[in-house]
Amino acid sequence: MTSPSDALHSFSAAIITGGSSGIGKSFIERGAKLNPALQFCNLSRRTPDIINSGLRLNHFACDLSRPADIERAASDVAGFLAQSVPAGRILLINNSGFGAYGHFPEPSLEHHLEMIDVNVRGLIHLSGRLLPLLRQRGGAVMNIASTAAFQPTPYMAAYGATKAFVLHWSLAMKEELKGTGVHVLAVCPGPTSTEFFRRAGLQQGSVADALSMSCERVVDDSYRALAAGRSQVVAGWKNKVAVFFSSKLPKPLAAWATARVLERYRLSKVRR
Repeated sequence: MTSPSDALHSFSAAIITGGSSGIGKSFIERGAKLNPALQFCNLSRRTPDIINSGLRLNHFACDLSRPADIERAASDVAGFLAQSVPAGRILLINNSGFGAYGHFPEPSLEHHLEMIDVNVRGLIHLSGRLLPLLRQRGGAVMNIASTAAFQPTPYMAAYGATKAFVLHWSLAMKEELKGTGVHVLAVCPGPTSTEFFRRAGLQQGSVADALSMSCERVVDDSYRALAAGRSQVVAGWKNKVAVFFSSKLPKPLAAWATARVLERYRLSKVRR
């Protein structure tokens, strides 16, 4: 049985996107406790507000929807690591992402296009720029997908499709990178207590506490799966059960069932 503490002892640095809040912030806070010597490089618009005097956190301002920002941040991170952390394995956590609820193209077409830029293109862009460094030094890539990746998701169609891309790309890359010293893990959280629902256009309390997980639980499940060398993890037993049944249904039937669920529990919560 692996534990979260087994995951980070072999890494000297962790690069994370979207570490200023939610799951990303918890990855930093929990990771610093598991390996106090770990150097964190956070790429996001805002600096994480974390109170930890011993935290080795380096912030690189970056808007993941802008290719020029990604190019600059990737170069700056590589330069920082070459100078300050010249040896040791590197963990890349592609965490940034957001969603949208409602009838497409609500809340706006621009919102959906930016979501695709961040959830898909930004992840691919940054991974492609940093992969040579990871292959050189060894390491792992952890991509945050979602339980929405396992079936069509009406009323959050584009979001679910971006996460299906992340999941399938991660699993494919895991096979491509066998023997290179770089491991790939796809993390699939369900509803989690973060700012996600507000950014997606939903009211506070859109998901019952009984159906959501804490960021800390998602992070522990993720680090545990990383330590075990797994290629995919669905966080939480309730989410595992839901994914098992939804993934067995024919896609049209899964889309119909998901639409009924989201119509009942989410559309009434969309902010107008």
